[in-house]
Amino acid sequence: MISSVVKRPGSSLPSTQTLQLKRILLVDDDLSLCGLLSEYLGPVGFEVEAVHNGLDALERVFSGDYFATVLDLMLPGMKGLDLLKLLHDRGDRLPAIMITGNSDVRVAVQAMKEGASDFIEKPIGTTELLESVGRAFEQSLNSKKLFSWREAAANHISGLTPRQHQIMDLVLAGCPSKIIAADLGISQRTVENHRALIMKKTGSRSLPALTRLALAAQLVQTNGVDEPPPSRG
Repeated sequence: MISSVVKRPGSSLPSTQTLQLKRILLVDDDLSLCGLLSEYLGPVGFEVEAVHNGLDALERVFSGDYFATVLDLMLPGMKGLDLLKLLHDRGDRLPAIMITGNSDVRVAVQAMKEGASDFIEKPIGTTELLESVGRAFEQSLNSKKLFSWREAAANHISGLTPRQHQIMDLVLAGCPSKIIAADLGISQRTVENHRALIMKKTGSRSLPALTRLALAAQLVQTNGVDEPPPSRG
């Protein structure tokens, strides 16, 4: 089992400290991680309810009142991606945050295509965790905020050059820099330079963050940006 670390909060907290208590369903067989997430998120306005396998998660989702699910990729029995797909196919639209101990861009892309709203890696940093949970909370309350975020993502992606778009697509397909260089007939160093510029231009601090941004932008390009969806809040 990969050890999971959630750093202790500092003196300043994100805006989530002003939110009313909201329930998150955590699906993870790592009991220590479940305890740490509950201990950390409680003081900033969230209540974490934990289950440890996919079947229990299904029962809770359809009988409980949650604003988001946080699920591990490597669950015993039903895997996290299978659970996510099943929930999505049944019409569940709760924001789902996928967590994993493995850095795999292809898995991140697949998870987000199955409906995940975010993808974070262990060890989990508090800033990343709170940003992800905060986004999920806002999106569950107001779909206009989701639309605005997707539109902002599209604007970030539109600043890339055609070559950078091309390299980004290959990176998100899971291709290493060496393979990208050979396919495009350029040096590996040039590929690495482009990758660094892509991360800088999009403001992405990690490949999962870039994946999230690129897929959000793709949704805008597919569905258009003329009208935001109606608010649920």
